[in-house]
Amino acid sequence: MLTGDYEIVRALKDGTVKPEGIDLVIGGYPGSRDIHTKVAVGAGCDINEFNGGQYCVVKDQGLRDIIGIPVFLHRRFRHGFIFINKSAGIAKPADLAGRRIGMNSYGPAAHYWMRGHLEHDFGVPHRSLTYVVERREDVPAIEAPADLKIELLPRGGDVEQMLLAGELDAIMAPGVMREVAERDPRVAHLWENYEEVERDYYRRTGIFPIMHITTVPMEIVARYPWVVGSLTRAFEEAKQLAFQRVANPRIVPLAWWRSHWENERFLLGRDPWEYGLSEINRKNYELLAQFVFEQGMTRRRMPLQDLFAREAFEIELPLPRYHEVAYDF
Repeated sequence: MLTGDYEIVRALKDGTVKPEGIDLVIGGYPGSRDIHTKVAVGAGCDINEFNGGQYCVVKDQGLRDIIGIPVFLHRRFRHGFIFINKSAGIAKPADLAGRRIGMNSYGPAAHYWMRGHLEHDFGVPHRSLTYVVERREDVPAIEAPADLKIELLPRGGDVEQMLLAGELDAIMAPGVMREVAERDPRVAHLWENYEEVERDYYRRTGIFPIMHITTVPMEIVARYPWVVGSLTRAFEEAKQLAFQRVANPRIVPLAWWRSHWENERFLLGRDPWEYGLSEINRKNYELLAQFVFEQGMTRRRMPLQDLFAREAFEIELPLPRYHEVAYDF
C-alpha cells in the first residue's frame, strides 16, 4: 500500500486495523507528488492513493489496468489556493481573465477544481487564461489540448518566485506559499475571506471537493472481488479510530482545536471524509470528472461505472463513532 502519512490511515499502517483476508505490506512514503508520479507511470504498489483528476485521464486513455475503490484520502476546499501579485490590479476573480497564471503543471486535481470554480461560479473561462507551468504531465502520453495557451518554463523555473517578482499575475498551488502565510506585502490570496467563500460554496453545493482516489489492480479485483469491500471497510475503521483520537482536544496542540472541530462538524456533518458511493460522493466525483472533460483532458465525461469497481456500488459503511469517546480532562 502506498498512501500519504495521514492520521486517517495511521491504524492501517501500524497494524491496529487489518483488512480481512489481506496481508498488507506498507510501502515507503516518497511524498505526495511522487506517489502520483509513480502510479501514473505504473510503478506504484497494489493499493495506491492517486490524483483523482489524472485517474480520469488514464482510465479514459486505457493507460493503466487499475480500478477505484470508494476511499477518498484527501479532500480540500481550493478557493484559498489561488494567489495574486498585489501590484497586478486584480481585485476580483473576473480580473484574472486574459492573465498569465502559474502552476506546477496543468493536471493536479486541485487545479481542475480551481479552474472549475473560476469558470462556473465566477465567469472566468479556463481558455481565457495563459498557463505557465513548471513541468509536463507525469504520463508522457498525456498532453493538454492544442487550443490551450500553455507556456513551459525552462528546467528549474519556479512560479512562486515569478509571482513574487511580478513576472506572473497569479498562481494556483497545492499548498500555501510561505510568503502568503507570512503576510508578505507583495502577494495575497485572491479571496482574503477565502474561508467564508469556501463555506458558502459548501452551503450551496454540499461538496467538500475530493482530491484523491484509491486504486487497486483490476486483475486482483477480477480474481478476488471481495477485496473491494474488505479494503474499504478497513480504511473506514482506521478513519473512525482517527476521529476518536483527534476529537480529544489534548491530542492536537492548538488552543481552539475543539471549537474548530465542533464548528466544522456543525457545517460539514458527522463525517466530512465520508467513504463509499453515497449520493453526495457520487455528485462530488462526477463534478471532478466533468471538470477534467471540460478542461480538455478526457474525450468524454468519465462515468462512475468506468471509474469504480462494480462491488464499490454495493458497500454500506457504519456511521462515525467519534462522539462515543469519553475524554479525560
